[in-house]
Amino acid sequence: MGSSIAAFLKPATTKVGIITAITFQLLFSIIWMTGYSGVSDNTKNLKIAIVNEDQAMGGKIVQSLQSNLPFQTEVIASNEEAQNKLNMREVQMVMHISPDFSKKLQTPGQTVPINYTVNESNPSMTKSVMQAVAGNITATVNKEAVAAGASAVLTQMNPQLPVEQATQIAQGLASKVSSDIQSTNKVKDMPNQMLPMMLVLASIVGTMIMGMNFSVSTNLLGASLSKTQKMAARIGITVIAAIVVGLISAIMVVSLGGHVDKGFVALWGFESLFLLTFALVAQMFLTLFGNAGMLFNIAMLSLQLVSSGAIVPRELLSNFYHSISNFFPATYAVNGLMNILFGGPGVGSEVGYLFVIAAVALVIDMVVVSAKKTKVAPSVGSVPSNA
Repeated sequence: MGSSIAAFLKPATTKVGIITAITFQLLFSIIWMTGYSGVSDNTKNLKIAIVNEDQAMGGKIVQSLQSNLPFQTEVIASNEEAQNKLNMREVQMVMHISPDFSKKLQTPGQTVPINYTVNESNPSMTKSVMQAVAGNITATVNKEAVAAGASAVLTQMNPQLPVEQATQIAQGLASKVSSDIQSTNKVKDMPNQMLPMMLVLASIVGTMIMGMNFSVSTNLLGASLSKTQKMAARIGITVIAAIVVGLISAIMVVSLGGHVDKGFVALWGFESLFLLTFALVAQMFLTLFGNAGMLFNIAMLSLQLVSSGAIVPRELLSNFYHSISNFFPATYAVNGLMNILFGGPGVGSEVGYLFVIAAVALVIDMVVVSAKKTKVAPSVGSVPSNA
């Protein structure tokens, strides 16, 4: 048994397999723990748009919120502009105070809503955080409304007003303000909410393994083809594979009940593009570093999952991870998938960035392959020199 184990450990592939398993653990632990460190403290990076159309009490409410909320706030003149920013994910929630807010507060027995809008075409954490914020804002505004309303009512009444009647008035004012939370681009269930992360994870891992096997196939071909022919064949097969795999993935998503806001063709085309981009980036590292390129691909897998916004909103990440995410294809894949699956703006910007990243990876791959010297394989039947 001991000799068998020793023999099995001799090949380089066995050692590489063990090193790869260790590398996965090390890189994932380091990147995920540092990537999500301080997420709770970074909620200050989330932004709320406030549309105030009430010229009386509304101004005081806005000033109070800007002073006390642990978030960025932006006062916007029109609700239409604020909703557009929400759809573009430039803000995480819109708070709207109606023109007759103060007037309704003075009407006995009437509850006045504050309107909130949340875009569900975001990581699920964004929705839950903003819903909690809406409840806290309403509670704060309600206290101010009670104080203002009680003061206004009691000053108009007889100073000899009995205590019981004053208490009844105060109780009637205690719930003058309520929350009216609306959602845009609604996501119907958890499987749909997790689709962007699942598709990106499957694509990165799949193309990474595909690239590794393509590299093995390239070496096995030896001198039977020139390096230019092998590279052209590999790139051609990669393009075809991306289109076919993207088609299969899109069919599975739709057939299993996935919600696709912008249609099947848009999903198929976009998936094929980011699959191709992931494949070219993975192959670039393998061409640059050989078998060691897998270590870079493992690191890229973890970095992209952490920083893409598929799990945690990018606004909550540290400046380092937020900045480097701009150079990773997964960031644009996740953003585009949210737009296509859940709703939102077009994906023209994401498509452009993916093309740029794919082109850079392809050019680097081609330059390195062209610069490498061709290894001459021994002819079949040749006798080794030490024979």
